[in-house]
Amino acid sequence: MNHNGAGPATGCIFCPRGDAADLLAANDLAIAFPAGFPVSPGHALIVPRRHEADFFALAPEEQAAVVALVNPVRAAIDRLHSPDAYNLGANIGKAAGQTIQHAHFHVIPRYAGDVAEPRGGVRWVLPDTARYW
Repeated sequence: MNHNGAGPATGCIFCPRGDAADLLAANDLAIAFPAGFPVSPGHALIVPRRHEADFFALAPEEQAAVVALVNPVRAAIDRLHSPDAYNLGANIGKAAGQTIQHAHFHVIPRYAGDVAEPRGGVRWVLPDTARYW
């Protein structure tokens, strides 16, 4: 993967994944692979091929390429794991919890009963304000 067009970013764990055998989906500008630290069976990541930490700094074509892989990744996860639902999302910036400085989009399969009360979904990233009902 490229770091500003100059090759892989030194130390980035996502950059070498572009040629990995376990890719779930790929296009010219993005790839998808199983998460290294999955929160549920089938959890996958979609990353741009170009090294860029900030999803919002990606070119519109790169953002579109990442989103274009959501459905093919979902199809692969459905075949392999048969989940009941999904959460989608990105942590963009340190304050949002981003720990790997290469933009990435999470596709997280969910299963009936995996938590006692799933209502609110991604709202629970801020537990004190999650409950709106």
